[in-house]
Amino acid sequence: MARTGHFCVPWGRAQQSSPGLPPDPFADDPSDPTAALDSLDPGQPLDPSERLAVEEDLADLSVYEALLAHRGIRGLVICCDDCQEDHYHDWDMLRANLLQLLVDGTVRPHEPAYDPAPDAYVTWDYCRGYADAAMNLANEE
Repeated sequence: MARTGHFCVPWGRAQQSSPGLPPDPFADDPSDPTAALDSLDPGQPLDPSERLAVEEDLADLSVYEALLAHRGIRGLVICCDDCQEDHYHDWDMLRANLLQLLVDGTVRPHEPAYDPAPDAYVTWDYCRGYADAAMNLANEE
């Protein structure tokens, strides 16, 4: 599964059912200014292979967080294919995004990290390498 492109989304209404995200302050408001955006990019259910990839990402995320959070790593940095900027995702936000993909094939909008400390975020590739090294070290012991 591509690790980029999924997380740079236009602002729209966040549903109250979004796992891990706060309730939408405009829920059920008939004058919600973002209501028109919902029809622009409706979610598509994931096909079986996409669903499996997201489930694998969730499992990997749990391992990476367990290995790195206590070392001061707050989450992942992802270079967005759409805007070519780095996006910083805390562990909980990334987990919520992946769970939402499983629910309805969308990623709900969220506030970008305000003034993130880039050194506190790592890439998927770094996490994968760190996990592999930790596994190799455990096997040697």
